[in-house]
Amino acid sequence: MATRLRLQRHGSKGQPFYKIVAADSRAKRDGRFIEQIGTYNPTSIPATINLDIDKAVKWMQAGAEPSDTVKAILKYKGAAYKNHLLRGVKLGLFGADEVEAKFNAWLDAKEGKVATHKAKADADKKAKHD
Repeated sequence: MATRLRLQRHGSKGQPFYKIVAADSRAKRDGRFIEQIGTYNPTSIPATINLDIDKAVKWMQAGAEPSDTVKAILKYKGAAYKNHLLRGVKLGLFGADEVEAKFNAWLDAKEGKVATHKAKADADKKAKHD
């Protein structure tokens, strides 16, 4: 059974809301799924993404293939990076405790970048209105 991590559309016309699910690749887009691992709301500003990183990593290690959009979400939230680090543990390059330290350092750096970007966008928006 080929498993995919993909989006399942919900919401009304013009107001999409997506669930990020692990599903059999033969199932319909909005049909059966094995497990829900998160949600994605592109209509909010900025887009809202709730993702269970541990579930996503578990499915990627089991061989689930993410769709293009889900792959971008996994990279943005750090699940792809954590999967990469855990592969290093399997190969014996470093220990499991180092994975958490490196991942938490990456998350802190990412939050800093996002905060800077939001502040710049707010300043630009305020400058346009003045």
